[in-house]
Amino acid sequence: MKVILFCQNNYAFGILEPIKQVLVEKGYDFIWFVVEKIVKDFPFSSDNHTSNILDLIVYKSDVIFVPGNEVPYYLRGLKTQIFHGLAGEKKGHFRMRHYFDLYLTQGPYFTNRFNDLKADYKDFDVVETGWPKLDVYGKDKASYSEEKTELLSKYNAQKILLYAPTFSPKLTSAPFLVEPLKQLIKNSSYLILIKFHPLMSEEWVKTYKELAENHTNLIVQEEKNIIKFLLMTDLLISDTSSVVYEFLLLDKPVITFKSISQNINWENSEDYDSLTSLVESNLNEDPFATQRQTIYNEFHPYNDGKSALRMVEAVEEYIHTNGVPEKRKLSFLRRMKIHKIFGKPNNS
Repeated sequence: MKVILFCQNNYAFGILEPIKQVLVEKGYDFIWFVVEKIVKDFPFSSDNHTSNILDLIVYKSDVIFVPGNEVPYYLRGLKTQIFHGLAGEKKGHFRMRHYFDLYLTQGPYFTNRFNDLKADYKDFDVVETGWPKLDVYGKDKASYSEEKTELLSKYNAQKILLYAPTFSPKLTSAPFLVEPLKQLIKNSSYLILIKFHPLMSEEWVKTYKELAENHTNLIVQEEKNIIKFLLMTDLLISDTSSVVYEFLLLDKPVITFKSISQNINWENSEDYDSLTSLVESNLNEDPFATQRQTIYNEFHPYNDGKSALRMVEAVEEYIHTNGVPEKRKLSFLRRMKIHKIFGKPNNS
């Protein structure tokens, strides 16, 4: 089986890496597609990879794993959507773009919604597998415990807090938490890490970096894989970001501001100035500990570390039953969009 690991944004690397490991174990051939703008961040440069769509046309894949929203319809292979987050309330999560033959879902909340859409459109399949990015939860939650201990000692802190806002201008808390964070920083028992989405406005990245320059217990993290920081963190501060769900699955407290989620089972506030008091109450009392189980059951009820394996097995089964799709049929407008992004099939 020949596989394309399709990356349009650098967050795709951490999502696709567990699938890569399964492909290696099974002896399958694979190639990474990495768009030019993120090649500098690509962590697997010794692997077969390209930024040229023509290479993918020549490659003639059997399967394409895609954690983004688009994939060229004219590429050979089972076009498989594996998603880039768990925030189903975000605009577009359940939008049918018609690029995919197969949707591999993370849990019942997503599976049920996509099965409803499948009943309407009848041109794709749905299999629940779990999400490969979270396989590390089932394999080694203590991966960074030693580094966490070293950080706490270095900064003479007792708890690590992570601030990870979304980038969407309508949903982000970044413009409103600058002053509240200044108050929170005064408590030297907290080491506060900030991890921005790759698409966060440079204005706010600059603002928080300047703030960090003047406070030793505030660090803006540049490392791409957020999983490391989720595992080390005692409490997450965010807004309407899919990272909230990733963190809740670790059974630790979350504080969000003005989240639009329809499944809030954590501390959500309309008052940015309440940040310090909410951090203290959630660390000391953890009032939403029981409700977090709902998120686990509905969004990702897998802790065995085998979601990537299930994904590979799902595409194996699909191809065994249905064969390999040569291309995907699309409307004229959808084809034009793909041509604009990736080029036409005869001049890529």
